[in-house]
Amino acid sequence: METLTIKSPADLLSFIGHSLGFWPHESLVCITVDTNRIGATLRVDLPRHDGGELGYARTVAGYLTHDPNATSVLFALYTSTPWEAGQPKPRAAIIAALTGVLAERGITISDGLLVGDQTCTQYDGDPRSNAAIPLTATQTNAINAEFIYRGSSVEETDRITLPAPTKNATQGAAVKNHMETIRALPGDEAIDQARKLWASMLDTKTYPTDDQIISLIANFQFAGIRDHLIAEIPGIKEPAEQVLFAQTQGKPQWLRVEWAQQLLLHAYTRTNDHRAAPLLTALAYINWWEGRGSKAHQFLQLALEADPEYRLARLSDRMIGCGIIAGWSTDKNTAYRPQGLEGP
Repeated sequence: METLTIKSPADLLSFIGHSLGFWPHESLVCITVDTNRIGATLRVDLPRHDGGELGYARTVAGYLTHDPNATSVLFALYTSTPWEAGQPKPRAAIIAALTGVLAERGITISDGLLVGDQTCTQYDGDPRSNAAIPLTATQTNAINAEFIYRGSSVEETDRITLPAPTKNATQGAAVKNHMETIRALPGDEAIDQARKLWASMLDTKTYPTDDQIISLIANFQFAGIRDHLIAEIPGIKEPAEQVLFAQTQGKPQWLRVEWAQQLLLHAYTRTNDHRAAPLLTALAYINWWEGRGSKAHQFLQLALEADPEYRLARLSDRMIGCGIIAGWSTDKNTAYRPQGLEGP
C-alpha cells in the first residue's frame, strides 16, 4: 500500500478525519510522532468549563505515552470559539499545561492547528499574520482522495446510526425455541456447536441464512457461549480473556473483525427486544479494540437501553469510562488502521 505523506495543514486535517472516521467538534486531537512517522491518533472532548487544566493535560499525556516510540506530538484544537487579534488563544491554558506535562516525559509539541467552523490557522502566532486555510481544502487534497479510494469516509459526527430492526414476531419465537434446544445440550457441546457456526460465518464472505442468524442470536444469549464468540472475532488462538481485553501476542485479523461487525449489525436487524443487548455489547468491543472509545460507549448505552440489567454492558462501560485503552491500540504493529484512539 502506498505510503501517505502529510505536507500541509489540510493534509493533516484530512488524515485526522479519516483516522477517526468523523469530523471532531469541540475536541482536542493529538497525534504522536516517531521521527518522521505518525503513530497514534487521540481525540478527547474539550472540557466544558475552565479549571482543572493540569489534570486534563495529565490525562491526555497518559494516553499519548501509551505509544512508547513517541518523541513529539502534533495537535489540532477544534472549537467554534473565535480567535480575535489581541485576545488569548482559545484553550491556551490547556495547551500550556499539556506542553509542560509532555516535556516532563521527554515529548515535545512540534506543531498545532486551531480549527474553527470554516477555517484553520496555525495555533502559534498572530491571527493577523497567519493565513487562514478554508476547511474546504481538506476535500480536494491528495490524501483525502487516496483515503476515499481506499473506501474510507468522514462522517459529520461520531454518533452511530443503527439499521432499523425488523418487526418479526415469528423470528422472536424461533430464537426462543432455539435457546431451549441449546439449554438441552451439554455445556461443552453447546459451545463447540456455536463456535463452529460462528467460524463458518466469519470465513464465508456472504451473509448467512435466516436460520443461521436465528441460531447466532440464540447463542449470544448465553454468557458462557457469548464470551467465546466475541473472542473468536479477531482470529487469534490465545486464551479468550486475553483476546477480550486485547492483551495478546498475536495481531488481530482486522478485515475479519470488520466483517464480524457487519454480521452483528445484520443480526441486530433481526432483533427487537432485550435480545439485542449481547449483539450491541459485542459491537462495543469491536469499536473499543479499534480505538473508538466514544462509539464503544454509545453501543454499550444502546445495549443497556435494550436490557437495563445487562451486566457485561454495564461493567464494560465502567471499564471504558475509566480510560482503559485496548492493548492492541497502544502498539503500532497491532493497532487498527486507520487508527484513532479516543478518550471517554
